[in-house]
Amino acid sequence: MLPTASKGRSSSSSSSSSSSRPNNPMLLPYLRRIIKWQQMDIEYTFWQMLHLCTSPKVVYQHTKYHKQTKNQWARDDPAFVVICCLLLAVATLAYCAAYDHSTAHTLLVIFSVLLFHFLLTGVFLATFCWFLTNGYLREEAPNSYVVEQRVEWMYAFDVHCNSFFPFFVLLYVIHYFLSPLLVAHGFIPVLLSNLLFMVGASYYHYLNFLGYDVLPFLERTTFFLYPIGIVIVLSPILILSGFNPSRYFMNMYFSRQI
Repeated sequence: MLPTASKGRSSSSSSSSSSSRPNNPMLLPYLRRIIKWQQMDIEYTFWQMLHLCTSPKVVYQHTKYHKQTKNQWARDDPAFVVICCLLLAVATLAYCAAYDHSTAHTLLVIFSVLLFHFLLTGVFLATFCWFLTNGYLREEAPNSYVVEQRVEWMYAFDVHCNSFFPFFVLLYVIHYFLSPLLVAHGFIPVLLSNLLFMVGASYYHYLNFLGYDVLPFLERTTFFLYPIGIVIVLSPILILSGFNPSRYFMNMYFSRQI
């Protein structure tokens, strides 16, 4: 019995150390499917995008079903990421057509938005949340016979993508149509711009909370709601100071000064 217990402990220890690195055997097949449209479930992806804006809890209820059928929390279909990138590129192109004068600069802005706003920021936030949840928010196993569960890095990236899409709708699409008003001078544009950014940032963090709250082996997931409080406190300060985030970002990215 003693050697058996020791072997199990050793195995558990090595498993724990190996799972502390964000390696996933599904990553390579996931990346290969990016260029294979016929293997992507486009209809289901748009269904998810719609419900992330209207009833996000339904999406994460389906995440539980995915875990039961595929034995993993993360998506194995890259369609969500691909469609997000395409929509983001189209929205950025629309901004450049309205507020930019250089074709070369337009391509640079589209590339930087895709790479930095979505992908690299997503990798950084997913890695941070993956490390935080596995290191500090997991429930302790009641005994050595319970299988240890960990947050998959790809699932953490999925949570970012889910949270980003309504953020994109608010601060790229709706913001685009309201931009003539939002970039004007005066108190009303400052107020509306800050409110729009506050709602977008708050909804992002709320969806982030839902994504980790659905995992049964995590505790204290309300930690992901704390940034909403910071956003709500900062917004009145920015409004009273006259800071207009719309004017700030539009002047930073586009050659046509507002």
